[in-house]
Amino acid sequence: MVPLTSQLAASAVQDMRWIRVEDPSAASSCRSAAAAMAGKLGFPAARADQVALAVTEAASNLHKHAREGSLLLRINRDVAEVPCVELVTIDSGPGLRDVRAALRDGQSTAGTLGIGLGAIRRMADFCDLYSVPGHGTGLVARFWPQSCLSAAECSGLIRPIASETESGDAFAAVQTGATITGVLCDGLGHGPLAAAAANEAIRAVLEDPLPEPAILVERVHRRLSRTRGGAVGIVQTAGQAVRFAGLGNVAGWIITDGARTGMLSVPGIAGHKARSIRQFEYPVTAGAAIVLHSDGLSSRWDIGALPGLVRKDPLVIAAVLLADAGIHRDDAAVLVLKS
Repeated sequence: MVPLTSQLAASAVQDMRWIRVEDPSAASSCRSAAAAMAGKLGFPAARADQVALAVTEAASNLHKHAREGSLLLRINRDVAEVPCVELVTIDSGPGLRDVRAALRDGQSTAGTLGIGLGAIRRMADFCDLYSVPGHGTGLVARFWPQSCLSAAECSGLIRPIASETESGDAFAAVQTGATITGVLCDGLGHGPLAAAAANEAIRAVLEDPLPEPAILVERVHRRLSRTRGGAVGIVQTAGQAVRFAGLGNVAGWIITDGARTGMLSVPGIAGHKARSIRQFEYPVTAGAAIVLHSDGLSSRWDIGALPGLVRKDPLVIAAVLLADAGIHRDDAAVLVLKS
């Protein structure tokens, strides 16, 4: 079993921090958080300074050019053997007409010296951006202590409701042989009790992810009986097929460039109410992406309005969907696996 990605609901604050960028002073908080994470991972001083500078540029760019901008910093231990600092920014628009130009040093979109995005791209080990006019923008950058190149096969995001520091949503994905198993759980309600339920669901799957999704959902249902319960979706990919089982309102999608196919979940609450648990199989083509998300994202997002998104890094896809469809009045989680 090879862990591919995970985000528990009770992530330590020092390992994950969302910061709303609503005024210029937010850049200082972002810089301090970046420096603390780089220090925790033992980054050399010069490299830590680069991370702090790149994060400051990202925060400044959000304040100058975006609406409702948020910045995430987290320590990611799943992408490579050495942990990295991961930067994600999302906003609600207005979007960019020319992403390539925006990533060049000296490019400006608001009458100011537009060095920010180009500087981030130069200092990061990985940097990618997706934006189209009229939609939210997602930026992802990864920084290792020393130069490292590593592609992510799957990734995701969780964001707690505005009034909480702890999310009630969680996800994980693991590979066993040629099979990848992904799970996302939305603990009922918010706060520590919801987080406990979501984390228990993840542990139930990870202890043995080989059985088919319906069997795994049944196991989660039994294990959550002593918690407040939640909604769960479990997907397995192997070759040109995807197997999915869901209990409750975790949404499952297969997306290609310009189209999406919904995967069927049955009504219920894992741990408390499950009249029937069913599994469904769907064909999947090379290059498609499989998306699971909680109801902290509206299901009304339109992949047809986001051309080329499916070809991006999984974390970029997750960031754009959260930017475009995220609901601040609820915990939110999204997991993306590439086929």
